[in-house]
Amino acid sequence: LSNQVERTMRALRARAARRGYLTEITRTYSGAVRGFLVKMSSDVLHMALKLPHVDYIEEDSTVFAQGLPWNLERIVQTEHESGKYTPPNDGAQVGLYLMDTSVQTSHREIESRVMVTDFNSVPEEDGVRVHRQANQCDSHGTHTAGVVSGRDSGVARGVSVNSVRVLNCQGKGTVSGVMAGLEYIRASLQTQPISPLIVLLPFAGGFSRTLNTACREMVRSGAVLIAAAGNYQDDACLYSPASEPEVITVGATNAADQPLTAGNTGTNVGRCVDVFAPGDDIISASSDCPTCFTTKSGTSQAAAHAAGIAAVLLNAKPSASSAEVLQLLRHHSVQQVMNPDSLPAEHRLTTPNMVAALPKSTSALSDDALLCRSVWSEKSGVSSFDTAVAHCRQGEEMFSCSSYSSGSRAGERIEMQDGQKLCVAHNGVGGQGVYAIARCCTGNSVQCQSSASPHTGTDAECPTPEHQLTGCSSHVESGGVIDPMRPLHSSRKACPARVGTTSHASCCHAPSLECRLIEHHPSSFKEQVEVSCEDSWTLTGCNSVSHGSVTHGAFGRGNTCVVKASDQGKGAAAIAICCRYRPLQHESSKHSHEQNNH
Repeated sequence: LSNQVERTMRALRARAARRGYLTEITRTYSGAVRGFLVKMSSDVLHMALKLPHVDYIEEDSTVFAQGLPWNLERIVQTEHESGKYTPPNDGAQVGLYLMDTSVQTSHREIESRVMVTDFNSVPEEDGVRVHRQANQCDSHGTHTAGVVSGRDSGVARGVSVNSVRVLNCQGKGTVSGVMAGLEYIRASLQTQPISPLIVLLPFAGGFSRTLNTACREMVRSGAVLIAAAGNYQDDACLYSPASEPEVITVGATNAADQPLTAGNTGTNVGRCVDVFAPGDDIISASSDCPTCFTTKSGTSQAAAHAAGIAAVLLNAKPSASSAEVLQLLRHHSVQQVMNPDSLPAEHRLTTPNMVAALPKSTSALSDDALLCRSVWSEKSGVSSFDTAVAHCRQGEEMFSCSSYSSGSRAGERIEMQDGQKLCVAHNGVGGQGVYAIARCCTGNSVQCQSSASPHTGTDAECPTPEHQLTGCSSHVESGGVIDPMRPLHSSRKACPARVGTTSHASCCHAPSLECRLIEHHPSSFKEQVEVSCEDSWTLTGCNSVSHGSVTHGAFGRGNTCVVKASDQGKGAAAIAICCRYRPLQHESSKHSHEQNNH
């Protein structure tokens, strides 16, 4: 082995140690290349470069078999040529602001696809004397940009990306820096409007009311904000911007479609996560050289996938609001593929079991469709009369309100507060806490209102024959155990009420909106009863009816109404209210003709 190599290794160890850094020599080379492989902090690089006899330093990178990466294969739901990525469109009409580290724009994957703005607001690096320039630390941003729009690794390869630097070379930023970045974007849009627009936030920090407010205002200005859920194996509601309801928050899955875990880290979960996306061993651009690739894992990569899919959706439907983009992301996702046992017990009910994927076709996205999702509250306290509250996003209508508790509950009702509908669930006497579940929907020209019982024990009715009953809620004023009744859905659309109970009818009106009930009454006791709406119909309301058993509540999961019960008896029934926009006459005739031919 060359004496020069030995002297260089000793000198590097000594200089690094004097500054408190550890180095680990893992391999030496004495053939065509004389050198060594060393594990060291990136902060030691400038010291190593100054050592005698060091010609150059290159980061150990990865070589890849030349096939279609698993993550791109996974998000395509249609039949496609093996090894070829074929999205419905390339998102070319969509602009995206990436708030990250800097980006190496000369990389072959993103060359001419990314513009680095002049914005730069990052904190000083910790524990270093010489702070690196932006172009010396663009690893994270380059990789993320490649996942969004890379030539070979990107989801939406026509998207124009604008880089806004808010993270330093150690991947750290500040709330103030991110807020300044959002202000910069708003100011830039004043002089050069971009529509449709996505803002990608591939980072997470502690809960910040200020940052959440800034993100919420950005959404209200017309942008779609997509954020990483965080890599702390924790409740995403404890972090920002993931906890902001107006932001689309993305968790990460691995190649087996299970929640990402890696040692002590892993994807955040819970009710603040809106959807999951591939985030494990994702191949994309590396900043080591203009043709280098590397793998990275985490919810940043997952958020980048969701942003790419959102760009494809917006390219097909440029007028879609942030709420509609979220509904479309969830509607086209692959559902119920994650093993619920892989999630923490306290988050199994509230974590969405869906992995984002591209739509099979974008030709129908311009059509107005009724799309709904369930929004869970946090769990209430356990004191009598404690409440939990859920509400919808801006641009969504609340079609129904339900509740769930493993113990006693006193039901739920819809209230108005400062012009916003709230789904309020009530813990029962001796209860263990309750969840409120709002059924939030987007659709064409739909308007909903809640009608309450005039008096306890009287039915709540829809105001006009033109209104459709989309959900029933009921609440025991005394705090006793709720015993729901079957919704009435015939010529009279109403929610019945027992003595001492107040009912609330959720009634919606829109051109061609129609609804119907679907029921499932098991012949024997079952702890869980389910009933699903048929294809082309959307679940808007979910109710339970007891046949002598204690019902713990009802909630929508995807397009399925789920009811849980206990204490044996004759069990409980699940009643789904399913709605749709009535198909045009020629489409109905065509469908009937096709059925007759079969």
